Amino acid sequence: MECLKLTSYFGERERSGNQLVADALLDLYGERGIQASVLLRGAQGFGYKHHLRTDRLLTLSEDLPVVAIALDTRECIEQLLEPVREIQRRGLLTVERARMLTRPSLVPPSTSPSAPVGPRAHTESQATKLTIYLDRHERVGGRPAFVAVCELLHSEGVAGASALLGVDGTRHGHRRRACFLARNAHVPMMIIAVGTTERITAILPRLDEMLLNPLITLERVRVCKRDGKLIERPHAPAADAHGQERWQKLTVVTSEAATHAGRAIHLELVRRLRQSGAAGATSL
Repeated sequence: MECLKLTSYFGERERSGNQLVADALLDLYGERGIQASVLLRGAQGFGYKHHLRTDRLLTLSEDLPVVAIALDTRECIEQLLEPVREIQRRGLLTVERARMLTRPSLVPPSTSPSAPVGPRAHTESQATKLTIYLDRHERVGGRPAFVAVCELLHSEGVAGASALLGVDGTRHGHRRRACFLARNAHVPMMIIAVGTTERITAILPRLDEMLLNPLITLERVRVCKRDGKLIERPHAPAADAHGQERWQKLTVVTSEAATHAGRAIHLELVRRLRQSGAAGATSL
């Protein structure tokens, strides 16, 4: 099923009336029964007026960057846009296309490996982004589901995968929010992986067998660099049919311990993106 993903970037302490923006957005997603949403806290980033937010400086760590993701049908997300704009009057909003897979079968109807989101012509840079929304408590064979899924993705040669813990969100339309004194077993989390379209498609039946009630999306992406090897430089975005400028989202997956010239890579990336005039960036 074709769907849209709405992503909001803002500061943790930003308010909408008497509420925090984060609470107001997730209240809205819960009321609307959004299929999947998750609230993620970042460690460093910038957005509105290029104001830097970071957990490294005491004076700036009280307003860390926050990312709220909502996923549903095109109709549902389009109906959300105006209420979200009313809540989040500052910051950055993006809308992206994806394909959502749910039960009764996660396997796309076509048997073609490129059917989910695959390009017409294959090159080394063309790949598929797989996102899995699940609960923290889910288990596979007595182990946390996210551990089992990441091990599967690794064993099948997927290029990379990251598990991100949410603090609030919805899954299959039900609101789940983290509490201070609770196990937070049902709070949503997400696994993001990138690999060739053939490998990702081949893994879908395994995920269907492994997970109880999975919600998965597929998106077409382009790999520019892997393991230090430059595969393809990012292209300048072309204008659409109406002459409007197209924007691009750059995602860098790296280890927290990785450094460049003695400085953590994720901090250096945020610094350089800020200097370059990028609209916003968040390190998760």
